[in-house]
Amino acid sequence: MKQTAYWLAGVVALLSRPVLAQDETDPPKPVTVSGSVGLVSDYRFRGVSQSDQDLAVQGGVTIAHKSGFYIGTWASNLAGWGTFGGSNTELDLIGGFKTAIGSGALDVGLTWYMYPGGASETDFAEPYAKLSGPVGPLSLLAGVAYAPKQQALGRWYFTGAAAAAGVYDDPGDKEDNLYLWGDATAALPTTPLTAKAHIGYSDGNRGLGPNATSVAPTGTYWDWMLGVDYAVGGTPLTLGVSYVDTDISSRDAAYLRPSFSKGQDGTGNIAGSQVVFSVTAAF
Repeated sequence: MKQTAYWLAGVVALLSRPVLAQDETDPPKPVTVSGSVGLVSDYRFRGVSQSDQDLAVQGGVTIAHKSGFYIGTWASNLAGWGTFGGSNTELDLIGGFKTAIGSGALDVGLTWYMYPGGASETDFAEPYAKLSGPVGPLSLLAGVAYAPKQQALGRWYFTGAAAAAGVYDDPGDKEDNLYLWGDATAALPTTPLTAKAHIGYSDGNRGLGPNATSVAPTGTYWDWMLGVDYAVGGTPLTLGVSYVDTDISSRDAAYLRPSFSKGQDGTGNIAGSQVVFSVTAAF
């Protein structure tokens, strides 16, 4: 789930700076293509592991028109809790419009989360709006994503035990989901390093969806991230390290077990603190 791969957006922005400087004297191209491919030690979506705390290969492409409209796609492999009905792949389709506002930008669009090979009830749509701009040495972004009521977000199982038994408590239920977040980045002077931070708040279904998963596992919770990126000079590569955590305790998540655990064996907290490493190439 794309928006918790925080480092990818920062990497693309960082590596594109010299290109933008060169393009200032050239007419803007009507269509631009950009993207990235990377490897992360753990795919965290809004603080929760979607790869069973194992490696994930991720990548995406965006095609943007000079009018501000854009389309794109992003994908990652999944494991454990993140498999959404048997799929081991997430494929996001994205479309939106971005326009300048003062020294910043407003970006509105929609992400369609797809899980090829999973059950039909797992896919869902989530509109979003993001406002970004510089404040002194910082680049700040504030975002809101609201997914209206859909079956994928419903509370079909009230507990992990019910999900393990395959007995629905409320089949066909539809719920919505709200996510609010803020990001900050700052280039460290005279170094190839960029510091980054994120905080997010989820408000959704306190339960499990039709495939024993949930976008907001405990209903409401906070997630956060602190990290740094290192741009490898003369290459499109960026190395990253991040500390990711949530306020979901093992006690909070107990009713979700065994689904909400590493290996889905009922032990371990896949929303606990984790140091995540990444290597990304942007183009």
